[in-house]
Amino acid sequence: MRRQQPKLVSSGGSISSSSGGSSATPSQGPMVGAISVSGRQRGMEDAISIRPNLCSPEINRRRPVDFFAIYDGHGGRHVDPTVASLCSERMHVVLEEELMRMRNNVDMGGSSSSSGRRQPLEGPRQRTEEAWNSVFRSCFLRIDEMASCTCGECGSVGYQCGCPPDALGLMGSTAVVAVLTAETIIVANCGDSRAVLSRNGSVIPLSYDHKPDKREERARIEGCGGRVVFADGARVEGILAMSRAIAYLFQGLEWRLPSAPTGDTYLKPYITSEPEMTFTKREAEDECLILASDGLWDVISSEMACDVAKKCLLEDDPAGDHSFRPLVEGVGEGALFSSRCASAAALLTRLALGRNSSDNISVIVVDLKRNHTGV
Repeated sequence: MRRQQPKLVSSGGSISSSSGGSSATPSQGPMVGAISVSGRQRGMEDAISIRPNLCSPEINRRRPVDFFAIYDGHGGRHVDPTVASLCSERMHVVLEEELMRMRNNVDMGGSSSSSGRRQPLEGPRQRTEEAWNSVFRSCFLRIDEMASCTCGECGSVGYQCGCPPDALGLMGSTAVVAVLTAETIIVANCGDSRAVLSRNGSVIPLSYDHKPDKREERARIEGCGGRVVFADGARVEGILAMSRAIAYLFQGLEWRLPSAPTGDTYLKPYITSEPEMTFTKREAEDECLILASDGLWDVISSEMACDVAKKCLLEDDPAGDHSFRPLVEGVGEGALFSSRCASAAALLTRLALGRNSSDNISVIVVDLKRNHTGV
């Protein structure tokens, strides 16, 4: 049988490309490249979101923040919107609402350790991190509630659509969100998409995959009365290979868990939408930020991804890195698309396809060298 060529599409059906300019400041927006491909899958369930200068909240001393996110949806591919596309359309809107609602002028000039792991902090820094944690928890919870009341068959909200009760619907999405301030990289993660930082040749993980057999995750699941069953890998109740996600639910009586009531069955509270947060102080040695879905990370290590991206960003562009504005869904006004960043995202995607990645692949590369203020 002739192998079907992978289709190249963006989160909404267009190719995510790149372009650029000579330099950028936070007010102009970051230098970025992004790509999202269906790969060897027939459908596209990933979505991306790039929103430079999202807002200027008091928590960041009324200075702008940049927003990047990747969502890896599963199930409901015939539904419009999917959970991933709903996240792409609404997550940044809800986050902005939560940020502008927050009244917090504490200093954001410092942060936790450069490894991204939270360390005990005192005074205004700790209060700022707690404020960001509160904002993201509220944001993810609101998105989870929106997505959880969407029918897995027809996409209508509220389950008043009359779809047959025995229809199977599995819907959900990962979410890895990075917010850049002038001094800090803030990452909120839920699921097994991933964010990594390349700094002076070293790899710094900014998120940690939420797998059911991870010690802390398994303890939480079992503490809620759930089980981790090893069937083709560790799975929550033998079904889901992630321990955190947005809105995972199963419709249909045949999928009802023994402890669940009659009707639609959620894998809650075993599957939680609460994000895990990291705060990393930006340094002049920071080279690039990479966000990607597991279609990349299943076959490419964080070390290889950072090495490839770093080398692409160092290459000379004979075309002069001229700017152009690609047609990409999920991208807000003000982003400066860099051909170097796009080359990095595209090369990583080609490498993943060459290593037989079987999933959708979405990659965002942010050039931090040309987006650092030296603060």
